Amino acid sequence: MTERRELTLEDYLRILRRRWPIIFSLSVLGCGLGFATAHFLPKRYTSQTLVLVQQPTVPGDYVKPVVSEGTGERLATMQQEILSRTRLEPILQQFGLYREDVGRVAMEDLVARLRKAITVTPVEPMAQTRAQGLPGFRVDVVFDDPRLAQQVCSTITSMFMEENLQLRQRQAEQTTQFLSKQLDDAKTKLNEQDAKLASFQRRYLGSLPDEEQMNLNVLQGLNTQLDAATQAISRAQQDKTFAESALNQQLAAWRAAQDGHNPQTEEQQLVSSQNQLADLKSKYTDDHPDVIRLKSDIDALQRKIKDKNGEANSAGTDKPNRTTVEPSEIHLLRAQINQTDETINARTAEQAEIQQRIKLYQSRVEASPQVEQEYKQMTRDYQTALDFYNELLKKRDQSAMATDLERRQQGEQFQVLDPANLPDTPSFPKKLNFGLGGLAGGLALGCGLTFLLELRDTSLKSEKDVEILLHAPVLATVPLLRSTSKRKVSSFGSPA
Repeated sequence: MTERRELTLEDYLRILRRRWPIIFSLSVLGCGLGFATAHFLPKRYTSQTLVLVQQPTVPGDYVKPVVSEGTGERLATMQQEILSRTRLEPILQQFGLYREDVGRVAMEDLVARLRKAITVTPVEPMAQTRAQGLPGFRVDVVFDDPRLAQQVCSTITSMFMEENLQLRQRQAEQTTQFLSKQLDDAKTKLNEQDAKLASFQRRYLGSLPDEEQMNLNVLQGLNTQLDAATQAISRAQQDKTFAESALNQQLAAWRAAQDGHNPQTEEQQLVSSQNQLADLKSKYTDDHPDVIRLKSDIDALQRKIKDKNGEANSAGTDKPNRTTVEPSEIHLLRAQINQTDETINARTAEQAEIQQRIKLYQSRVEASPQVEQEYKQMTRDYQTALDFYNELLKKRDQSAMATDLERRQQGEQFQVLDPANLPDTPSFPKKLNFGLGGLAGGLALGCGLTFLLELRDTSLKSEKDVEILLHAPVLATVPLLRSTSKRKVSSFGSPA
């Protein structure tokens, strides 16, 4: 082709009709080479196991699992551990793998070869089960011996299942032990806070915040009792004064009767003066002149009556023949005065005791703000320690139940859905794939060779080639004449 032009579909079909033997031959040759290569390559067999993740028999709302990591993370951890040299080397020795290479190839290389032959593939969860985590995984083992592939696949699957049980149980037991240790420490701290709080309550008994209102009520009652005791003492003292006055009158009358005198007038004057003094005191103070004058008169009358009583007593000693037995009224008055003295003493002691108790409760009320502040700090520390202890106790109990669940093998487990199969056909090489690959390669090679040949071909194949070469339109074409038995398509595309 002398000059390039844009090819049409008709041009491509014309090229295919001219070059199809080359394309067909190379395609058939490539397909045959692919099948031959697949036939002579070493056969590889794949044994596969499907393992599903079985959810715990007890819902997580009742027994919360202590294993925090997801199934995918745990599967990756177990995969690294199971496919390590310490776990794969016993498998090499148990099944006698790569026997022909033992001794001349390093053990690390044999373990790497076995590790490469094992593939662990997680099963992707569906959209509606994505929140539940990994649903399962597959274990594929590739070997040139199908039975060895099945045995190794079963062994690896069993290792995954045992490792999962041990890992979950070990994590649960370690969590329970850790929580138990923390619980013991929290209990020790709680006991210390409890002892401090008890000591504080004993030291400030009666001054605690919840006893402040009671102290105020008791203090109010004590003040009432103090007022009552004071009033009782005042009344008793008044009663004593009146009793003493009456006793003096009775004594004066009795002694006058013994001496033959009648001091009734002086005694009446004294009583009258005392009544006047009481009336004046209710109106005036002690500094008033009338009060002072009346007090002096009363004192003079009392001294005069006392002197007469003394003379009567001395005269009575000189006359032993007179009677010295006092009348019953005088005895009653003396008894009344003694009883009044006892009442005054009792009330005075009661008053002192009440005053002492008032001081005690006043000191408690005054100390309440400071005690309340310290008590709040103590109770806050105690409550914090108690809450922490209760929280740890709850977690420890939940962890203990989860550990027991794992020991009973009722937690999350791996369940083999499809056991390791014994492969009947090799997984590699696939003859069909190799044949199709050879066919595709031969077809590509044929198309490439056709393209090169067309590039090197400078002959004219159609009217358009002539028009492009001569830059003039074609007026007529002469067909190629051949025998009727061998009539073919001419080089211009028209029948001969």
